[in-house]
Amino acid sequence: MPDDTLPHAPARPRNEPPRAGAGERASLTAFLQYQRETLAMKCAGLTADQLRERAVPPSEMSLLGLVRHLAEVERSWFRNVLNGEGLRARWQSGVPGAYADFDVADADPDEAFEVWHAECARSRALVDAADSLDTTVRFRDETYSLRYILTHMIEEYARHNGHADFLRERIDGATGE
Repeated sequence: MPDDTLPHAPARPRNEPPRAGAGERASLTAFLQYQRETLAMKCAGLTADQLRERAVPPSEMSLLGLVRHLAEVERSWFRNVLNGEGLRARWQSGVPGAYADFDVADADPDEAFEVWHAECARSRALVDAADSLDTTVRFRDETYSLRYILTHMIEEYARHNGHADFLRERIDGATGE
């Protein structure tokens, strides 16, 4: 492991979701947390340059871009949709429709992980405060339940963790869960 690796992603085992005996809410939140921990695991032990590396051309994705993107996704779905906060994206682009979260040439990994961890903590608090999975909210003329939001977030992380698998393998050969 290089000497300049960053301490933002702890190398600890992921918490396995319950296989039986848990209710639906506990199961959904555990699966989402497992996906979050998978992303952290895929980033563990890398340098800032490795996290910024766009390792699978022609894609411009990087592990750091995924962390920043998922921080924005957490912020959007939990704070804006579920909680109605109306926040703007943290990382702004001057190009309409562009994802500034993936523009990581000068991005600070410590800042990105700090923001991501804070957004995940805020998301967990909002989910814990909701009465039930059947809690619904209106956002942009659509109705969403907490159940839908949690399921969507699991899908979002799982898809991007697949990207993270390819990126990590190209960066240093690390494979597997």
